Amino acid sequence: MHLLPSLSSGGVEQVVLELCEGLCAAGLENIVVSAGGSMVPAIEACGARHITRPIGKKSLLTLLQVAKTAKLIREEKPDVLHLHSRVPAWVGQLACKILPAKERPVIVSSFHGFHSVNAYSGIMAKGDRVIAVSRCMRQHILDNYPTTPDEKIVVIPNSVDDNIFCPDYTPSPEWLNTWYTDYPELKGKFTLCLPGRITRLKGAPHLGPILKQLRGKGIPAHAVIVGETKKGKEAYRDEVQAGFAAEGVADYVTWTGHRRDLVNVLCACDVTLSLTLQPESFGKTTLEALSLGRPVAGYEHGGVGEQLEQFLPAGMIPTGDTSAMANLLEKWYAERPVPRTPVPAPYRRADMIKAHIDLYQELCR
Repeated sequence: MHLLPSLSSGGVEQVVLELCEGLCAAGLENIVVSAGGSMVPAIEACGARHITRPIGKKSLLTLLQVAKTAKLIREEKPDVLHLHSRVPAWVGQLACKILPAKERPVIVSSFHGFHSVNAYSGIMAKGDRVIAVSRCMRQHILDNYPTTPDEKIVVIPNSVDDNIFCPDYTPSPEWLNTWYTDYPELKGKFTLCLPGRITRLKGAPHLGPILKQLRGKGIPAHAVIVGETKKGKEAYRDEVQAGFAAEGVADYVTWTGHRRDLVNVLCACDVTLSLTLQPESFGKTTLEALSLGRPVAGYEHGGVGEQLEQFLPAGMIPTGDTSAMANLLEKWYAERPVPRTPVPAPYRRADMIKAHIDLYQELCR
């Protein structure tokens, strides 16, 4: 039984969907408990069940779900309760405390991101096993939650389906025609893709000096920012665009908004960038680009740094050094490097699914 806030688009939701697909294919029953969302049909299509419960809202009223969740656990009798987010983790942990010991499932929690360090976030470190999605996340847990035994933390990286994300994949001619019809400004340009939701974390303002330096050397660089601007973030997007205008590069930036065809976008662009000043716990889109055989340049920290160590060490840049980034991209404009392929373990989908099944079976034994 997986507990998470909702099933709208997002990295955690995608991981839960991938887990459900893999576990159902292995003959294991899955139940997902959340407030629902656009990904519910996909969850059900793979053979999992979804139960709608408001267990993710940061409100004291959510505590009313504790007894209901305990009742649900008693009825469904899951062997494993897998907690994917903080509020659902509190609900799940408290629900299990209500139950007699013999009726409690084993508890697994996944640290999908660098949460603020406090007692509220500490609930994620209290499972029978704690999954870290990267080595740096494991170290974060050890550093900030020292009461969590080392042996309880298991590193299981997120993954890609290497049947899809492979160097042989290419967008169809029809898709490419539509892409350049929609964005004619990208034809013949050296395109730099920055994927992800429009938030301060993603470092979009760093594109300004990078583009300015490249353009100043006669390189036809053009940034493609791919991601959703959520309600309330419009002012930040305007702020970033104003920064591009001040740098004189506003005409060399295309905002596509959210795309469901990111695999094609990553293939169509020359280089994918990671410009986060704070380390990311993993970095799914950079892994996808690398697995497609497309070069990635990123700041040398967090999960993205770990990926570049494996796939393309030349793509690692000192954090925040936009000049070094532009210098590297200038070299890559002349000759693009090819990342290591095929996808190495443990980044393949089959690796991730097997690691979870092995962990569940170990705990149930």
